[in-house]
Amino acid sequence: MDSESKKSKPKKQAPLRLSAELYEQLAAWAEDEFRSVNGQIEYLLTEAVKKRKKSQS
Repeated sequence: MDSESKKSKPKKQAPLRLSAELYEQLAAWAEDEFRSVNGQIEYLLTEAVKKRKKSQS
């Protein structure tokens, strides 16, 4: 699947509760990397899943 196909795929919504402290840390990190907080969380989760898949291979 090419990158355009992935981008056009609808995304699932997932409610998420975070402590205020964790949210502020994520917001600062996201700003450092020019991402939204949502984008940063999605990036971190994607990287964690990739790492897990590699360790299971």
